[in-house]
Amino acid sequence: MASDNIRVLFIFEILGRPPEHIKATLSNLIDKLGEQKGITIVRKEVHEPKIAEKEGAKNQNLFTTFAEVELISDSLMLVFDITFNLLPSHIEILEPRSVELKNFDLSSIVSNLATKIHRYDELAKISMLEKNILINRLKEAEEKISNMERGIKTKRSKRKNSKKR
Repeated sequence: MASDNIRVLFIFEILGRPPEHIKATLSNLIDKLGEQKGITIVRKEVHEPKIAEKEGAKNQNLFTTFAEVELISDSLMLVFDITFNLLPSHIEILEPRSVELKNFDLSSIVSNLATKIHRYDELAKISMLEKNILINRLKEAEEKISNMERGIKTKRSKRKNSKKR
């Protein structure tokens, strides 16, 4: 292994259905990862899907599976790119025992992290705004339905009163 190479173990998890689909999706993700320049897959193992035991997931017949992927990367930057873009559930750097990081590389890593966090923050804010809009629309619809129901009751009671006379 060249001195700049980094040997890493990633664990990727996926949740969904049907079980065949999530296993195939995970296998395809790993295959595409291995096609990237600067990445060599050393070992991969995609485990059989199992019914998800998480609260709520069990009732929806969701399945979960995971893959262990050991790879060699040409650079630490690639390891961070995989981490930021594919969001593995576990990362273990196997080799080398220590890594020297240049100031420029560290700045790039931190900048990528900040960009990703800003994107998630933006999505969270948009989701909250859309949620509030939907809540307001539901309240308006509820009020209109309530007014319509009151109008129907009023018309019925007027008809009953006019028939009694």
